[in-house]
Amino acid sequence: MRYEKGHKEQTRKRVIDIAGAQFRAKGIDGTGVAGLMADAGLTHGGFYAHFKSKDDLVREALSTAHASSREAWAAEAKAARERGEDGLEAIVRRYLRTVHRDRPEAGCSVAALASEVARNDPRTRTIMADAVGEIVAIIAAELPSSFSSEKATETAYAIFGLMIGTLQLARVTTDPALSETILRSGQEAALRLAREAV
Repeated sequence: MRYEKGHKEQTRKRVIDIAGAQFRAKGIDGTGVAGLMADAGLTHGGFYAHFKSKDDLVREALSTAHASSREAWAAEAKAARERGEDGLEAIVRRYLRTVHRDRPEAGCSVAALASEVARNDPRTRTIMADAVGEIVAIIAAELPSSFSSEKATETAYAIFGLMIGTLQLARVTTDPALSETILRSGQEAALRLAREAV
């Protein structure tokens, strides 16, 4: 059977997108290649026409998810500034909100997968570490201009770390009211870090 031009690339992209969502929702180890390919409407054997290994797919899915997150963070901060609002506050409140807590498959892959990736191979860890660095740079750019470059970076790492931990705790708790409290307190703590560092 002959396919239209670009079919293989479209199929590969579909598998990467589905994999990214499933990895974030179920974890890397909790996602099997056979099930993933079935969800993409493909056979298990077809996997190797697109990827050398599951690790290869993991790296591709992380890269794609991170690129999407980076663009969303930058757009959120820019839109807030254009409205005359605080860019950092906009991204903190967007990150630490109920819908992000409840939809890990569409959210931050760092919060969903950092503990798993930390036990992965160096190439995969580098992809996530580089992505974290890019997110930190977006946060740092929203901090007061009085900050030195080093101070802005250090503060941005602390803020992002707090945001990730807050989101994870809000997901873990089984008490809905407490989970909402965790999200709100995380928002305030992250913003306080930026203000008190001045």
